[in-house]
Amino acid sequence: MNKIVREHYPASRLPEDLRTGLQGVEHVRVVIETVDDRPADVLDEPALTPIPADNSVSGAQMLEDLKVYKAKHGATTSEEEAVSRIRKLRDEWDDE
Repeated sequence: MNKIVREHYPASRLPEDLRTGLQGVEHVRVVIETVDDRPADVLDEPALTPIPADNSVSGAQMLEDLKVYKAKHGATTSEEEAVSRIRKLRDEWDDE
């Protein structure tokens, strides 16, 4: 993310809409940051359907939803790969 900061910027040089409410102020601090064009709630990966806060979904329903999700999106890591990663991390700690 890019960021531009200007300390002690003359308030009189700000656009009219940004000067609103700054009467009598001579200098301001201006911070400009770039933002991603995507809405904040959009993720790269599809998410599971949120579970209601009142826990009204049964365990059986959650398992069924999980099976449907896995069938639709597939597994990202095989069991062997996951075990290999865990063992490698564990071995790093043993070396210290």
